[in-house]
Amino acid sequence: MQAFQPSSLPPTESPQFWRKPVMEHLLQSPRVGYVMKRYPRYSETFVVNEILAQEAAGLEIEIYSLRSPLDTHFQNAISQVRAPVHYLPSASVKSTELWKDCHELGADFPGLWTALSAASFASVVDAWQALQLVKHIRDRKLTHLHAHFATAAATVAQLAAKIARISYSVTMHAKDIFHESVEHDDLNRKIADAKFVVTVSAFNWQYLTEQFGFPEKIHRVYNGLDLELFGFNPNTRNEQRIISVGRLVPKKGFCHLINACRILADRGVNFSCEIVGSGELEEELGSQIKSLALADRIRLSGPLPQNVLREKISNATVFAAPCVIGPDGNRDGLPTVITESMALGTPCVASDVTGIPEIVRNGETGLIVRQGDEVALASGLEKMLLDGEERARFSRTGRKLIENEFDIHANVAQIRELVLAGESSHIRQSSGHLVGV
Repeated sequence: MQAFQPSSLPPTESPQFWRKPVMEHLLQSPRVGYVMKRYPRYSETFVVNEILAQEAAGLEIEIYSLRSPLDTHFQNAISQVRAPVHYLPSASVKSTELWKDCHELGADFPGLWTALSAASFASVVDAWQALQLVKHIRDRKLTHLHAHFATAAATVAQLAAKIARISYSVTMHAKDIFHESVEHDDLNRKIADAKFVVTVSAFNWQYLTEQFGFPEKIHRVYNGLDLELFGFNPNTRNEQRIISVGRLVPKKGFCHLINACRILADRGVNFSCEIVGSGELEEELGSQIKSLALADRIRLSGPLPQNVLREKISNATVFAAPCVIGPDGNRDGLPTVITESMALGTPCVASDVTGIPEIVRNGETGLIVRQGDEVALASGLEKMLLDGEERARFSRTGRKLIENEFDIHANVAQIRELVLAGESSHIRQSSGHLVGV
């Protein structure tokens, strides 16, 4: 992608205070711009959950998306979001338009030229979208930007915040941390410029602080759930049902689950398995199921609405999360659907990837197996399918953990405190929920 070229920028304007109309909004109620690469996305329910909880607490939000959505299915919860959604122009920009906006905004934001002159990390499209976002900062009186994923969304938010001299923050998940395409210097710059960084597991927090430092700036905040929507309802029936949910992509490890099901069938275990989701591997996984003669056991059911999915998980005997680290380094951070399953009372057999063992605590709230170990996965599933007493114990302890650590309102309050804190303030422990480690 072509980088933004600062060499032809005009000299930096002499220092001056912002014009009064631009400054006034900082003295008013905080208004936060949530910046995403694509919004909405079917698989990113955690973003919608967070926004809904922030709105319920009274935070004023505007949503900014760099790209239009590609999904054809959306979760019901999206209709409950009150915040307006703005799609920033993403097409190639003419140089005349770019410079026109630079000169227009430079009158209101004298830091623009300095910010752009240091923006070699941004592409031309990033810079163009950042300028459009700055217009919204001015016109919509935004006081803070928060990006989800440290990719283009964070780049645009970072640059727009620099120009407008407001604060920005970012939630880092997994692909934006571990994928082979992630540039160390870029991630370091995003962390350094941020008011704070949120990440979704202690595993991530440890990795980021060891790699980049900033232990007081980086905070572990789990993706939470609205527990009112996830009533504890463990399945006590005798059906032996396995369910798994996720995009049909390599890091989800569904090929290993299918092979584990073949092992279960060879052992004479009576079971059914449903894999919910869609993705690039749908045809390949379907062929694998047929080649292993498991078409009568395993069903690929495509994406489902949240209310239907909750019912299916509640009716299942065990949830399988066979996640793996992909050859490109891509991996899950801590799949929200695992917490949803545990909240509903369906215990999990999961692999030992990234933050998953933080909640699926082996022998305590579920069973952990080594990633890619299909025999161990089959044995874990078999134990969960056949041992009702152990399954009931995991259901109870799993629900208690979710109540203690994953309440959406408590967790989102941590992010809100970080947004509202003074630049030199540090958030301490709040209501028993640890922020930072």
